[in-house]
Amino acid sequence: MENRSFLQYFLITLKGMAMGAADVVPGVSGGTIAFISGIYEELITSINNINLSLLKTLRRDGFKVFWSQLNGNFLLALFLGIFISLFSLATLVSWLLENEPILLWSFFFGLVLASILLVGNAIEKWNLASLVAFTLGALIAYYITILPPTENTASLPFLFLSGALAVCAMILPGISGAFILVLLGSYKTILDAVHQRDLQVVATVAIGAIFGLLSFAKLLKWMFNHYKNLTLAMLTGFILGSLNKIWPWKKVLETRVFGDKTIPIKEESISPFAFDGDPQVLYALGLSIIGFSLIFILEKLADKK
Repeated sequence: MENRSFLQYFLITLKGMAMGAADVVPGVSGGTIAFISGIYEELITSINNINLSLLKTLRRDGFKVFWSQLNGNFLLALFLGIFISLFSLATLVSWLLENEPILLWSFFFGLVLASILLVGNAIEKWNLASLVAFTLGALIAYYITILPPTENTASLPFLFLSGALAVCAMILPGISGAFILVLLGSYKTILDAVHQRDLQVVATVAIGAIFGLLSFAKLLKWMFNHYKNLTLAMLTGFILGSLNKIWPWKKVLETRVFGDKTIPIKEESISPFAFDGDPQVLYALGLSIIGFSLIFILEKLADKK
């Protein structure tokens, strides 16, 4: 476990807050924010440390060694930030999503666009294999953004699978976990279960999420260890392909009611000048530039550090 100062852990908590705010927006992944902020590989490694050997370490060597092996301080600081964000910033992000969607999406579009350059810059060598991985990642992510959602499904095995896939999407840069649940037709079922305190459904989804997180983290860790260049190229492609989902100007083709909210489930990207209403082009451009610049300012600060 890396020794860090209180200030460093505070910064990790802030990064967690940014991840939590991103996860509230259906279309932006907390994994993208983790990648941008330089904690992605440590997050994957730390999740990968959660296994049966941890319990053996706890019994044999005590809590201190167990906590160190877990990288507990890092995970605690990060998840504290995520939960703070979900219970505070989430309200603001939800309000902006409902009242100023173009401006919010514009900021995130600039942010994600810059992250493509940042993550792509981490690729040490571009060759045919990395170009194929990049293209494949972009096509898969784009295809996911245009998939039609399935009908609402409530079977427990399917909900287990939904939890596993959604949490995998959450830690993948570019793909939103909430968006995956909408596509799978599980979003309303899970939302209703939380509101109605249906413990059977909530527990099934939670166990699926834990299973998905631990198994997917192992796969990602293995890929980073053995095929880092290809993995980075594919993840860069994922982020590029997801830009279609967060393009600020959309024409809504189909909506669906989830509880007391009406959520657009089928949209198409259009030109701002074909937008039915105030396209807010200048404000949107300004916020995109702010989002884009913020990434490189953070990178410069990280480099100086």
